[in-house]
Amino acid sequence: MPANTFNGFTQYGIGLGLRVPHYQHILEKKPTCDWFEIISENFMVDAGRPLHVLDQILEQYRVVQHGVALYFGSADPLNRDHLRKLKRLVRRTGTPWLSDHLCWGSVDGRYTHDLLPMPYTFEAARITARKIREARDYLEVPICVENVSSYAEYHVSEMTEWEFLTEVVELADCGILLDVNNIYVSSQNHGFNPMEYVNFLPAHRVGQIHIAGHSRFERYILDTHDHPVLDPVWRLYDRAIQRSGHTATLLEWDDRIPAFDEVHAEALKARRYLDTKLPAPEKAAA
Repeated sequence: MPANTFNGFTQYGIGLGLRVPHYQHILEKKPTCDWFEIISENFMVDAGRPLHVLDQILEQYRVVQHGVALYFGSADPLNRDHLRKLKRLVRRTGTPWLSDHLCWGSVDGRYTHDLLPMPYTFEAARITARKIREARDYLEVPICVENVSSYAEYHVSEMTEWEFLTEVVELADCGILLDVNNIYVSSQNHGFNPMEYVNFLPAHRVGQIHIAGHSRFERYILDTHDHPVLDPVWRLYDRAIQRSGHTATLLEWDDRIPAFDEVHAEALKARRYLDTKLPAPEKAAA
C-alpha cells in the first residue's frame, strides 16, 4: 500500500526539509539522508544561488517538491504563470510526486501568502477537486494535498474537516499528504477527537506524512515547527502508519532550527513505528 500511485510508486524513507542553515553542512559533509523536501516557490527562479545549491543537492539526494502557493481552495482559476514555472522545476528535480495545501489564499489575483482554512461545503469540494485535476494534468506528476492547521471555522460548513478532505481527494482522485501535527493542533483548537480524524481517512490515498512540533499557549495551540515532535503527535503518527503502512515521512523544523544532526536524529525517531511495517525480506536484511 505505501508505494502507490499517489507517490509515484516510490518507497522513500525518512526525509528532512531542506533549509538554508543546513546548506553548508549538507554540501560539505554529505550526511546520509533518505530524501529532502524543498519548498517549490524558493527555487522557481531563472538562475542564482538557489538553483546552484539545488543542483548540487540533486547530485547526491532524492528531492520531493512541496508547495505553498497553488491555493487549490481559492475561487480564482489556477495561475498559469505559476504553473509554468512549477512544471519547469518538476522537470529539473524529477520529483516523483508533488504536494501543496488544502487551503485558499488568493482573491482576484491578490495573494495573502498564508494558508487559510476552507469552508467544508460540497461546492467548495467540487471546485477544489477540479483545480487539483487541472494542475495534475498540466504538471504530469501525482499530487498529494495536505491538511492545514487552523484557528477559525465557518458556520456554513456541511461536514467535518476529515469528511471534506476525503470528499476532495475522492473527487480529484489524488493523494493525501497527511500532517499529523496539523491534525493535533486543529483538534485542540476546535475540540474534536484527532484519532477519529486519522481513523476515518482513506488510508490507501496517503502518499506522504508530515510530523512536526507545536507550541501551546493559554487559549490555543500554534503550529510553530520549532520543537521536537510531542507525544500526542507521535501517537497519531503510530496510528496513521498502522493504517497506511510504511509511508514516506518528513520532519518539518522551520524556526529556531538546530544543527542538522539534531534535526535528523529527531526525524529518525519515526523508525520505531516504520520498522514494524517493513515487508519481511527487508526487515530480515536490515
